[in-house]
Amino acid sequence: MRNKFLGTGEPGYHPLRKIHTILAGLRYAVVYDFSVAWKLAVSLIVLVAAMLARDWVDVVLIIVVTALVLVAEIFNSAIEALCDFVETRHNEKIGIIKDIAAAGVGIAMLAWVLVLGFEVEEMLRNLT
Repeated sequence: MRNKFLGTGEPGYHPLRKIHTILAGLRYAVVYDFSVAWKLAVSLIVLVAAMLARDWVDVVLIIVVTALVLVAEIFNSAIEALCDFVETRHNEKIGIIKDIAAAGVGIAMLAWVLVLGFEVEEMLRNLT
Protein backbone atom coordinates (compact mmCIF):
# COMPACT_ATOMS: atom_id res chain seq x y z
CA MET A 1 0.00 0.00 0.00
CA ARG A 2 1.21 3.48 -0.79
CA ASN A 3 2.51 5.51 2.15
CA LYS A 4 0.53 8.75 2.07
CA PHE A 5 3.24 10.64 3.96
CA LEU A 6 6.36 9.41 2.18
CA GLY A 7 4.88 8.69 -1.24
CA THR A 8 6.48 5.24 -1.33
CA GLY A 9 5.03 1.77 -1.94
CA GLU A 10 2.35 0.48 -4.26
CA PRO A 11 -0.38 2.92 -5.26
CA GLY A 12 -4.00 2.41 -4.36
CA TYR A 13 -6.06 1.75 -1.28
CA HIS A 14 -8.22 -1.31 -1.01
CA PRO A 15 -10.42 -1.88 2.07
CA LEU A 16 -10.19 -5.68 1.79
CA ARG A 17 -6.40 -5.48 1.87
CA LYS A 18 -6.66 -3.32 5.00
CA ILE A 19 -9.00 -5.85 6.67
CA HIS A 20 -6.61 -8.66 5.73
CA THR A 21 -3.73 -6.74 7.32
CA ILE A 22 -5.74 -6.13 10.49
CA LEU A 23 -6.73 -9.80 10.80
CA ALA A 24 -3.16 -10.94 10.12
CA GLY A 25 -1.86 -8.67 12.88
CA LEU A 26 -4.53 -9.84 15.33
CA ARG A 27 -3.82 -13.48 14.49
CA TYR A 28 -0.11 -12.94 15.03
CA ALA A 29 -0.77 -11.21 18.37
CA VAL A 30 -3.05 -14.03 19.60
CA VAL A 31 -0.75 -16.84 18.43
CA TYR A 32 2.58 -15.40 19.57
CA ASP A 33 1.66 -13.20 22.55
CA PHE A 34 0.18 -15.19 25.43
CA SER A 35 -0.91 -12.03 27.27
CA VAL A 36 -3.21 -11.17 24.35
CA ALA A 37 -4.50 -14.75 23.97
CA TRP A 38 -5.55 -15.34 27.58
CA LYS A 39 -7.24 -11.95 27.89
CA LEU A 40 -9.20 -12.61 24.73
CA ALA A 41 -10.20 -16.09 25.94
CA VAL A 42 -11.40 -14.85 29.35
CA SER A 43 -13.31 -12.00 27.76
CA LEU A 44 -15.02 -14.32 25.29
CA ILE A 45 -16.20 -16.58 28.11
CA VAL A 46 -17.70 -13.67 30.07
CA LEU A 47 -19.07 -12.16 26.85
CA VAL A 48 -20.91 -15.36 25.92
CA ALA A 49 -22.37 -15.58 29.43
CA ALA A 50 -23.58 -11.97 29.21
CA MET A 51 -25.08 -12.63 25.78
CA LEU A 52 -26.92 -15.69 27.09
CA ALA A 53 -28.27 -13.56 29.95
CA ARG A 54 -29.33 -10.94 27.37
CA ASP A 55 -27.57 -8.15 29.25
CA TRP A 56 -26.85 -6.09 26.13
CA VAL A 57 -25.37 -3.06 27.89
CA ASP A 58 -23.04 -5.44 29.71
CA VAL A 59 -22.10 -7.07 26.41
CA VAL A 60 -21.15 -3.72 24.92
CA LEU A 61 -19.17 -2.77 28.04
CA ILE A 62 -17.26 -6.07 27.95
CA ILE A 63 -16.47 -5.56 24.27
CA VAL A 64 -15.21 -2.02 24.91
CA VAL A 65 -12.92 -2.89 27.85
CA THR A 66 -11.65 -6.00 26.04
CA ALA A 67 -10.82 -3.90 22.99
CA LEU A 68 -9.09 -1.36 25.25
CA VAL A 69 -6.89 -3.94 26.95
CA LEU A 70 -6.08 -5.76 23.68
CA VAL A 71 -5.11 -2.52 21.95
CA ALA A 72 -2.91 -1.54 24.89
CA GLU A 73 -1.31 -5.00 24.94
CA ILE A 74 -0.68 -4.99 21.18
CA PHE A 75 0.81 -1.48 21.29
CA ASN A 76 3.00 -2.54 24.21
CA SER A 77 4.24 -5.58 22.29
CA ALA A 78 4.94 -3.45 19.22
CA ILE A 79 6.83 -0.84 21.26
CA GLU A 80 8.89 -3.53 22.99
CA ALA A 81 9.70 -5.23 19.68
CA LEU A 82 10.70 -1.92 18.11
CA CYS A 83 12.88 -1.02 21.10
CA ASP A 84 14.59 -4.44 20.97
CA PHE A 85 15.14 -4.01 17.24
CA VAL A 86 16.67 -0.56 17.60
CA GLU A 87 18.85 -1.33 20.63
CA THR A 88 19.89 -4.92 21.40
CA ARG A 89 22.06 -4.03 24.38
CA HIS A 90 20.79 -2.82 27.76
CA ASN A 91 19.85 0.84 27.61
CA GLU A 92 18.25 2.76 30.49
CA LYS A 93 16.24 4.99 28.14
CA ILE A 94 14.80 1.96 26.34
CA GLY A 95 13.93 0.49 29.75
CA ILE A 96 12.01 3.65 30.65
CA ILE A 97 10.14 3.55 27.32
CA LYS A 98 9.17 -0.09 27.93
CA ASP A 99 8.07 0.73 31.49
CA ILE A 100 5.82 3.53 30.25
CA ALA A 101 4.26 1.21 27.66
CA ALA A 102 3.72 -1.41 30.37
CA ALA A 103 2.05 1.22 32.57
CA GLY A 104 -0.46 1.85 29.78
CA VAL A 105 -1.27 -1.85 29.72
CA GLY A 106 -1.58 -1.86 33.50
CA ILE A 107 -4.15 0.94 33.47
CA ALA A 108 -6.18 -0.74 30.72
CA MET A 109 -5.91 -4.09 32.51
CA LEU A 110 -7.20 -2.57 35.77
CA ALA A 111 -10.32 -1.32 33.97
CA TRP A 112 -10.72 -4.72 32.26
CA VAL A 113 -10.39 -6.69 35.53
CA LEU A 114 -12.84 -4.40 37.33
CA VAL A 115 -15.49 -4.61 34.61
CA LEU A 116 -15.18 -8.39 34.17
CA GLY A 117 -15.13 -8.87 37.94
CA PHE A 118 -18.31 -6.84 38.40
CA GLU A 119 -19.98 -8.64 35.49
CA VAL A 120 -19.13 -12.11 36.80
CA GLU A 121 -20.23 -11.14 40.32
CA GLU A 122 -23.54 -9.82 38.97
CA MET A 123 -24.11 -12.98 36.92
CA LEU A 124 -23.42 -15.18 39.94
CA ARG A 125 -25.76 -13.09 42.09
CA ASN A 126 -28.53 -13.45 39.48
CA LEU A 127 -28.11 -17.25 39.49
CA THR A 128 -28.85 -17.52 43.20
